[in-house]
Amino acid sequence: MRIDIITVLPELLQSPFEASILKRAIEKELVAIHFHNLRDYTSNKYKQVDDYQFGGGAGMVMMIEPIDKCISSLKAERAYDEIIYMTPDGETLTQTTANELSLKGNLIILCGHYKGVDQRVRDHFITREISVGDYVLSGGELAAAILCDAVIRLIPGVLSNETSALTDSFQDNLLAPPIYTRPAEYKGWKVPEILLSGNTPKIDVWREAESLKRTSEKRPDLLDK
Repeated sequence: MRIDIITVLPELLQSPFEASILKRAIEKELVAIHFHNLRDYTSNKYKQVDDYQFGGGAGMVMMIEPIDKCISSLKAERAYDEIIYMTPDGETLTQTTANELSLKGNLIILCGHYKGVDQRVRDHFITREISVGDYVLSGGELAAAILCDAVIRLIPGVLSNETSALTDSFQDNLLAPPIYTRPAEYKGWKVPEILLSGNTPKIDVWREAESLKRTSEKRPDLLDK
């Protein structure tokens, strides 16, 4: 998989990809991440990427020209499965979305900034708009990092145990069951006996029941799906 991220703050995005799972995925060449500074595609000496909005109003707007130049330059080199714009009013990122995107080959992620982008960018270039929640960030960089993490960890070979992602919360619209590790007893707090039994079928039944219980208590809305 190749992911091209368009941003005005590439330095803000780089650190998440220099550690842990994302770093290993890059080193294994399972994914390639490329950052593109939007200011490199401006045609003015001040490297300006934003301007006042027509009709008045507070907040600056990212201009269409540098975004067009950057996206067009990338598309001239390869085909892209999706051109994603990170925006609070996009579809909410879910595990289903991450699963879908993990099967793609090439993605472009555009990080919004200021008041947002010229609407013509969304009308003519963007194929999918994604939000990480009903709140506003200073820019789309952190949201892009969240999206990349959610997607990349699902690529076969990224996790040391490939079945781990299959038991994550939301994979089957259920929250994950409680989990425990050593010691089996701590300060009188005991691990459920069933987990120490070695009876895998019964453990699976217990985990499924606990998933249903936890979901009904914490996220009953998921059961409707």
